[in-house]
Amino acid sequence: MANKNSVLFIGGTGTISTSCVAEAQSLGFDVSVLNRGVSSTLRPLPKGVTQLRADLDDDAAVAAALKGHDFDVVADFKTYTVDRLKRNVDLLRGHVRQYIFISSASAYCKPVTTWPITESTPLRNDFWQYSRDKIACEDHLVGLWRSEGFPSTIVRPSHTYDQFMIPLHGGWTQIVRARAGKPIVVHGDGTSLWTITHASDFAYMFAGLLNNPRALGEAYQIMGDEVMTWNGIALALATAAGVPDARLVHIASESIAKVITEWGPDFLGDKTHSVTFDCSKVRALRPGYATKVPFWRGAREMVAAHDAHPELAVVDKTLDAKLDRLVAWAESVA
Repeated sequence: MANKNSVLFIGGTGTISTSCVAEAQSLGFDVSVLNRGVSSTLRPLPKGVTQLRADLDDDAAVAAALKGHDFDVVADFKTYTVDRLKRNVDLLRGHVRQYIFISSASAYCKPVTTWPITESTPLRNDFWQYSRDKIACEDHLVGLWRSEGFPSTIVRPSHTYDQFMIPLHGGWTQIVRARAGKPIVVHGDGTSLWTITHASDFAYMFAGLLNNPRALGEAYQIMGDEVMTWNGIALALATAAGVPDARLVHIASESIAKVITEWGPDFLGDKTHSVTFDCSKVRALRPGYATKVPFWRGAREMVAAHDAHPELAVVDKTLDAKLDRLVAWAESVA
């Protein structure tokens, strides 16, 4: 890659994008970010990154922030609807050589009938509006590529985490439950397979797309190689928290969704189902991938980060009570 090609990250301080910013900068890109400019003590921007400030919900502010700028690449981590996408495309048309849209692997139709999942696996989600909106955004970009050659690349991450994001429903509340001798609630029987990826490992593969003409008009899924059961994920986190003998209580996803309704679309439209992925397409663009952060180590980093940051280590008492209700119900019918 040539030095000083420019890349703008819309977002840039999130769970995934923070690592991508650092990786792009390490490869010699001239990196900018567009966000509200609220300083983050958890995920600060590296030195040398240019900050463009705008509330991404404010059309006029975004237009003003982008005015006069041209970029080789724009990586959009913060668009969730077609209306937002259309605005961004209108502002960037003629000012960008590659627009990378971050979609989601939750867009794949579940249950999957053939493994591993590839980029050609059908897209459909009957349960989760978030996923349907991502599919609609993909459809819009594909149409623009075909009709006018708008230079887009679609990326579908799966479950990606860093030290500040616990990839288990209930997050820190579930860890505190384990430390208090209470059971961790796991959906189903906990044996479905799930692919989980550290953000730095995602960033290595993602960087292969940047300013790459081979990626135009294409879609890529980006995940690591680590496939675990949900039981394994929960126990790795509990072990990292000092509770290797934590008790797990298994409850059907449908039953959990009746009590914790906000979890329903995500569970039923995605995490209930086993998923494994073939990422050979993206890895061909940047060979040499190897998992650098296995989950057992990632789990230790997450627990250490939460123990060190009281503002993160928040227990949701309402959620905790709902989990107690689910456990009591499960034990009463066992």
